[in-house]
Amino acid sequence: MVRKESPLYLFIGQDSLAKDIKLKQLKQELLPKEVEQFNADTLYGRELKLVELQENILCLPVKAKKRILIIKVAEELKKDAKGLIINYCRKPSPQLILILDIERADSKDEFLSGIARYAQVYRFKEEARVDTFTLSRQIELGRPDYALRVLHNLLQNGERPERILGGLRYAWQRVPSSHSAARKRLKFLLNCDLDIKTGKLKPAFALEKLVVYLCGMQKFSR
Repeated sequence: MVRKESPLYLFIGQDSLAKDIKLKQLKQELLPKEVEQFNADTLYGRELKLVELQENILCLPVKAKKRILIIKVAEELKKDAKGLIINYCRKPSPQLILILDIERADSKDEFLSGIARYAQVYRFKEEARVDTFTLSRQIELGRPDYALRVLHNLLQNGERPERILGGLRYAWQRVPSSHSAARKRLKFLLNCDLDIKTGKLKPAFALEKLVVYLCGMQKFSR
């Protein structure tokens, strides 16, 4: 059970506005306004080096009882930095308010679960995770509008067309279907793959065409 006065905070979610409001509230409660700029630092997980993290954790407050250290996108910290933070969480300094800001939470993440044992956890709005299984589910429901939206989201997030095709094939292997339906799906997938590899169609258009065909197939099979 985490004590209410724990100097560790865990922010989870993508609602940056709500996070900023909570952070402002904490600063007002914990830091005198005249020294706030000297006692509040923000670092970013992906860029953060171990030495810089150590220096910021050991840094003492200036003309105040506490200082605040915010680490944004903390899920992207390197392995050595995560290890340091987990060890620090077991015996944190009462002079440092450490706020770990995580955009996407994975319940199986050992780093996240390790921090949550010691921190005060605040959950903010989280966007639904989109993957090829989400796309497969929308196709199975025969909903081309939603399926195309998921497809565009995947492509915008940098998912490669071949991985999308592979993910769909893997998802359908786990869903019982008739032999003829499985053959049709496989044929559509192979044709799409061929259109992309030969340059006959642009990848995005080929995938859109595939999604529409598959959704139509589901609709007429009902």
